[in-house]
Amino acid sequence: MIRHIVMWKLQDEAAGATKEKNAEKMKLILEGLRTNIDEIKDVEVGIQINQDDPDALDVVLICDFETDLDFQMYTRNAHHKKAVDFIKKVAESRYTVDYKVDL
Repeated sequence: MIRHIVMWKLQDEAAGATKEKNAEKMKLILEGLRTNIDEIKDVEVGIQINQDDPDALDVVLICDFETDLDFQMYTRNAHHKKAVDFIKKVAESRYTVDYKVDL
């Protein structure tokens, strides 16, 4: 299994909305990928709750895929690309790791 983790720091304001509103919109968009992309086995999206830590990131995505090919198909999917287009407008920085999970 492949696990894909992405974390973002969002701009304070972007695309006509606050960081908080954009985080909520990202969560809806990213969770919606599961219904549109068959290759996603599982998806979890979290929004930072610790507002006291200035170094904390704002949104995290954790996706699981059965195979490397499923992950590649996900990255090429039009719904994924549309999500990326929005996220690029509101994110300040992005961190990612992809790794194999032994079951």
